[in-house]
This record gives sequence, structure tokens and C-alpha cells, in this order.
Amino acid sequence: MKEVKIILMAIVISVLASCGTTSTVPITGRKHKLSVSDEYVLSLSTQQYAQYMKSAKASTNATNTAMVKRVGQRLATAVETYLKNNGFAHEVQNFAWEFNLVQSNEVNAFCMPGGKIVVYEGILPVTKDEASLAIVLGHEIAHAVAKHSAEQMTKANNSQTLVQLGGAVASAMGVGQTATQLGTAALSQGLSLLNLKYSRDNESEADYMGLVFAAMAGYDPQVAVSFWQRMSSGSSNQTAVWMSSHPSDEKRIADIQRHMPEALSYYKPSGTTTNTAKKSSTKATKTVSVSSLKKKK
Repeated sequence: MKEVKIILMAIVISVLASCGTTSTVPITGRKHKLSVSDEYVLSLSTQQYAQYMKSAKASTNATNTAMVKRVGQRLATAVETYLKNNGFAHEVQNFAWEFNLVQSNEVNAFCMPGGKIVVYEGILPVTKDEASLAIVLGHEIAHAVAKHSAEQMTKANNSQTLVQLGGAVASAMGVGQTATQLGTAALSQGLSLLNLKYSRDNESEADYMGLVFAAMAGYDPQVAVSFWQRMSSGSSNQTAVWMSSHPSDEKRIADIQRHMPEALSYYKPSGTTTNTAKKSSTKATKTVSVSSLKKKK
């Protein structure tokens, strides 16, 4: 029986270790393994984004709509320049940027893979100006560039595989059905909490990258602190951090302040895009994860 357990666990480890390809996140240099292809994720994203836009109501405010598109495209241009100049030129083909403002009082924005970004009208009173809007859009663009949706899909698939194989191991060891069910439920819950931690890490990474992207596009990254202070003052979220998919406002602000010197090194206050040629710091679910600025439970 012990030999069976060892063999099954070896299978689990080998399956998860061999799945997918290793990808490097621009700016941070973090490496992660993805088991879903760009083509697969982008195909799902295109379909789901088209469905969403059919039901969404576009903003009737022409001035604000033009601002969202203008700021978004300025950021996209700076990001693509950075990618081309820093060994990520092959990634540019994955983006077909869209920036849309929709009618909603919700203080939020979200991004889907491939650069499909939606801003809710409710967040504009909080951003107040174009530089703060650039912080929001930079954050959303970062999710797409870092392939956070593909990463979360990979982790979800791995978790499902672990739970299934964990049940198989228990059965092979002669564990009763009730005990096996309780064990797999506990494992599933533990993996869910672990994946929330990964989600918080993704959000922090997007904050960091978005700060740099905004600076590259010529927007003052220092406005990020006051923006997140305004977001924090209007937040009523009482969820414990360890049960949330997003970091606390206090942590976000502290991290932004910590990364500010680096972001400022990319910033040129002339209003023109900065030189982004600097070297960088060092089965699938059928729903594409949507990266959202707002805290989730």
C-alpha cells in the first residue's frame, strides 16, 4: 500500500511539473508556468468580451469616452514600445487594445486577456484627472501583459487535478468513502485559500507594473498614492485580507510608495512618452478570468 501511495504521488508531481510552458513577466522578471495557450485564452476572451459588450450600455458622455480611449491608447503605445525594446516583441501580437467607458455607478474597471478593458463611469469621480485614470488603466493593462488570467486558469486546473488525484490516493490506501470525501473537501478548501493568496499577489504585481507603465506614458506616477487613498476612503469592504482576492488598501499604498523611486526613473513630465528601452527588472476551465480593480470577497 505504501508503494502505491508513493507511485500515485509521484504521478501527481510529474503531471503538474511537466504541464505548460514557462513565461516571464515583463518589468518584474517573475517566471510562471502556464498550461493554457495564448490562442486558447485569447479566443475565449474575444467571445466573452463580445457577449459582455452586447449587454453593456456605452457611456453617452463623449468627452469622458474620448478621454478613456486617449489615455488608454497612450499607455498601450508606451507598453508596446517597451515590449519591443526589451525582448518581448513576440508578445505584441497578442494585443488588440480596446478601451470602453460604460454606464455604471460601480467604482471599478476590468481587463480581459488581449487588452480588452472596460471602465465604469462610477470610477471617474475618484480618478478626478487623466493621470489618476492612467494609474487605473495601467493596472488593467498590466493584468493582460502579465497573463494573469492564464495563470489563474492554470492554478485552478492544477488544484482540480490535485483534488482528484488526492481522492485516488486515499482510495488506493483503503481509506473509507466518508473520510476520503472529508479529506478531498479539506484539500479543496485549502487550495482555494491558497489561490486567493496568488490572486492578491497578482493584484500587487499589477499595481507595480501599472505604476511603471503610467510613468512610461508620461503620466506622473505619484498621483497613485492620493488615488488609492480616495479609493480607501470610499471602501466599505470588511472581508479579512486572507479571504480576499485583493490586498488591503493600506498594503497597496505602502507597496506603491516603495516602488515609486523606480517608477519615477521612467517618468518625463514633458507629456511625451518616455524612453522605454530600459532593461527590465530582472483541462482548462471554459471561463476566462476577468481582472478587476475592485476588491472581491
